[in-house]
This record gives sequence, C-alpha cells and structure tokens, in this order.
Amino acid sequence: MIAEFRVENFRSFRTEQCLSFVAAPDGSFERTHCLETGHRGVPRLVRSAVLYGANASGKSNLVFALATMRLLVLTSTGLLEAQFREHYTPFLLDDSSGKKPTRFEVTLVLSGTRYQYGFAYDSERILGEWLLVYRSGKAQRWFEYQYDPEKGERIWQPFSVHFKGTHRGQREVWKANTSPRSLFLTQAAQSNSQELKPLFDWFANDLILLPAHAVFDLGPTLSRLEDAEYKRQVLRLMNVADIHVNDIKVEKREGVRIAVGPGSGKPLAVLADAGPVPDIAFCHKASDGRERWFDRRYESLGTQRLLSYAGPLLDALQNGKFLVIDEFDRSLHPLLTRHLLGLLHDPEVSKRGAQLFVTTHDTTLLDPDLVRRDQVWFVEKKQDQSSELYSLWAFRPRKHEAIERGYLRGRYGAIPFLGEFRF
Repeated sequence: MIAEFRVENFRSFRTEQCLSFVAAPDGSFERTHCLETGHRGVPRLVRSAVLYGANASGKSNLVFALATMRLLVLTSTGLLEAQFREHYTPFLLDDSSGKKPTRFEVTLVLSGTRYQYGFAYDSERILGEWLLVYRSGKAQRWFEYQYDPEKGERIWQPFSVHFKGTHRGQREVWKANTSPRSLFLTQAAQSNSQELKPLFDWFANDLILLPAHAVFDLGPTLSRLEDAEYKRQVLRLMNVADIHVNDIKVEKREGVRIAVGPGSGKPLAVLADAGPVPDIAFCHKASDGRERWFDRRYESLGTQRLLSYAGPLLDALQNGKFLVIDEFDRSLHPLLTRHLLGLLHDPEVSKRGAQLFVTTHDTTLLDPDLVRRDQVWFVEKKQDQSSELYSLWAFRPRKHEAIERGYLRGRYGAIPFLGEFRF
C-alpha cells in the first residue's frame, strides 16, 4: 500500500511536492474508503485519490514522475549513458533548477512494514539513495549514500545490522557493483536480496500505470482472455456498466503493431514494428436472439476505453495493487467513472487493499457522498510557472460542503483563468 509519493525538480515540479494517502482525522466512510495498515506509524490509508487542475497545470507530470521512478528502479543497471540522461528532465524556467538534482521518494506499507525509499540524480549519475525501514516505531536506516563531488566518490553510511543479506561480504559486493548510473536497490534486488525483494517487487508488479497516451492499449486485458473465468469477469464488468457485449474473441494475424511510446523524458513517439497483431471482435445479440460479430471499428471509444481498463482494474482488485490512471474520464460517462471509483471503495469487491490514483476533469466526482475530503487533490501553476500540489483537506471544508460548485467557482484554485478573445 502506498502512503506517500514525493517529487522535486521534475518537469513542472520545482520544489518538493507530496501526494499523500494517509487518512486525515475525518470520520466519514472509514469502513469503506480507508485501509488498515497494521502499522502503528500510519494506521490508516485512503483507498483512492483524485487530482484536479487546469490543462497544463502538472497533472500528467505527477504520473510521469511515478513512471520515471519506476523505470529507474527496474532498469537502472542496464541503461546506457544516453538513455539515463534522457530521464533527467528538471524544471527549466529559472536559472538554477536545470543544474540541480531530481528527487523521488515513496513511502509504502508492505505486510505491516513501512519502507521509506528515495534517490536523487542528475544527467550524469545517481547523487544519493536511501532506505529507511520501520518495523515498529523506530527507523532502521538499511542503507544510504551521497555523492561527494569534491572527492568524486560516493560516501556510504554503514549498513544497518537489520539489513543482513546472506552474509556481510555480499552487501559489499552489491555496493561495489553499483555503477554511477545504477541504483543500489536495483543491483541488490537483481542479485537476489531477499530483504529488498518486497520493495523491488512493488515497483515491478504492484504499481500499474495507465498514461493518457495509452488510451486504448488493450494488451493487458487481451493477454488473459483465454482464461474463461477471467473473460467472464471482464464481460460482467462491461455489462454492469450498461455496455452489452455478449462475448469477445481475439485472433492473431500478421501485421504492423503501432504503439505510442512514452519515454518519461522523451516526447511521445509513434513506434511501429511487424509482428502478430490482435484482431478483436465483439459479439452482440440481435433482437431475434441471434449473435452478431463486429470488429473494433464498430465499437464506441467508451467501450474500448473501458475494455482497456478492465484488465488492470481486475488485477488491482484481485491482487491489492496500486492503479494509476491519467485522464480517467476520457470517453467515459460520469456515472461510469463514479461506478468504477465505487468498486475500489467496496470492501466486498476490493478485499486485498487495492488503491487508485486518477487525474480527471470530471467534477461530478467532487461529491461528499462519493469521496472523503482527504481524497481530493489539486495542482495549480504558480506565478513562476512551477506546479503546486495541495489537498482539499487544507481548506477544512465542511463535511457536506458543495465541493463541485466551490471548485468551479474558484474557491480552491486549480482552474483555468480564461481571457477574452477578439478578432
């Protein structure tokens, strides 16, 4: 379960900003909207958070920040110098930030243990990395180092006695094998560190990211449709959303696969390569009871969008993962976005502690009967063009305040200020 994510000097985020899932002292919806962590330091977390802001305010940049942290944790030992440099995208609208490090930090609660892990880097190297582990109240500093530019080397703190490894010499080997552009976490986890496996596995398996450009990436859903029970659940999810699809079949044919490639530090690029392409058909039942099959061209964007969500959403619900969706409401009816959010809040559906973070412009979600006040976040461009992230809870709104109306009237900021246009 995620408790906090911090980012500093990344794209539009100049100063440190924090997205928190730690539950505020708010008694509403505790049974449905909150998770018990089993850890004394952070006893309750919220199941979901929604982020609002004007266009170009920084919403997607927060998702990119999570994506970049994940990518570096998973691949830092294999990145070439040029590839590593591409992921350094600091704030560039002042005279100093372009030379300062980017910093990421995440706080997780995994099986009752709290992990506080982060690192700093620039275009040339990793400048610092640290891991604090809380098994009770007191922090155990498992490892930490900072790069000293005068000495031209990393200055390591002693390893914690609680971070054992197989033997002491093994940790020293991992340290020696950690190159200037590699993370120690990556190196140790790939060398089978059992102590660090839960943390690394969270990035590898439990963080699901759906960026806005992957609007209709059906791969995660289609890859499991051969499983009859899984297909039944996908169809049921579609049908309860009032999308009447009786069946879906996928056949592979040779063709050109097209994908929109992110790069956390690159502009979007269209990637194409030859290979097997999924050919999708949707079955609908006609008025005479006979089945009719249609290819993807005949299905609405909303149907395809929901199908692209189905696999990751079911994965998160069944396995207690953290699902991040940029532009959650694109092509979806407001009642459907409310329904999907409600699935995360239903303890009978979400039994494994799944969490959801979405960016959206759908203001109908700003409903005190749907979300708690500590689940609503805003991002706004400041005078210096940097992004500021803040919670609705900071305004201490009344329990049944008309949040949607207040937001659209500018009470909480994070809305566009529209000027006059004349020819």
